[in-house]
Amino acid sequence: MELQHLIIKIPVDGPLGLDPAKSVDLFYQWVARQAMPGVLLIDVAELLHVPNGPGIIAVGVEADFALDHSGGSWGVLYRQKAILSGANQDRILHAIASAAQTALRLQEAFPGALNFSCTEFDLIINDRGIAPNTAETYAAATPEIDAGLRAALGHGNFNLTRHDRESRQRFGVTVKSARRFDLAVLAHTSARENFTPAQAASGVS
Repeated sequence: MELQHLIIKIPVDGPLGLDPAKSVDLFYQWVARQAMPGVLLIDVAELLHVPNGPGIIAVGVEADFALDHSGGSWGVLYRQKAILSGANQDRILHAIASAAQTALRLQEAFPGALNFSCTEFDLIINDRGIAPNTAETYAAATPEIDAGLRAALGHGNFNLTRHDRESRQRFGVTVKSARRFDLAVLAHTSARENFTPAQAASGVS
C-alpha cells in the first residue's frame, strides 16, 4: 500500500518546561523568515484554549509544524499535507527527519526548558481513504513502516504498538526504540532532493 499524509509526533521528555504560549512568537518568526525548507508557511494557529487540542501550529501549504497537545500529551508534530512521490520508505524518512528538525529548532529556542523523547514517537496515516483503521491496514502497512523505521533508526530493535482500534480513529502506531536515537542524526536521514510534491492537498482526517 502507498503511505501518504504521514504525521510524526515526538513527545516531550518529562514535563513541559515552559508556557506554550511563548512559542507563538517563534512560530510567527518561522513564517516571516520562511524557515522550513520546501514548505510555504502561511499562518500561525494558536489553539491553546482547546482542551487536549492541537496547540500551536505553523500552517503551511505542503505541511504543518506544531507544538501539539492532542491526546493530553505535549510533543512536536509534523503533518505532511502534500502528496509525495517516491517509495514508502522515503516518505517515512522524510516525515521523521522533518519532525526531528522541528524538535531541534524548538529545543534550541528554549534551551533547558523543552526536551523531546529520544526513544519514542507516534506515526499516523492521516488519510482514512488510504488507511482505514482496520486489521487489514495494519497487516499491509506494518512491513512498510518497519522498513522505513529500520532505515531511519539504523536497527530493528523497536516495538510497534497499534493505536485505538476504533474504526472512526485514524490508523497509527507508537514506536518505542530500545536504543536511544539522536534527533540530530534523524534530522538528516532524508535526502530532500529525492522528494517531489505531486500535489498540494490537505490531509484527510
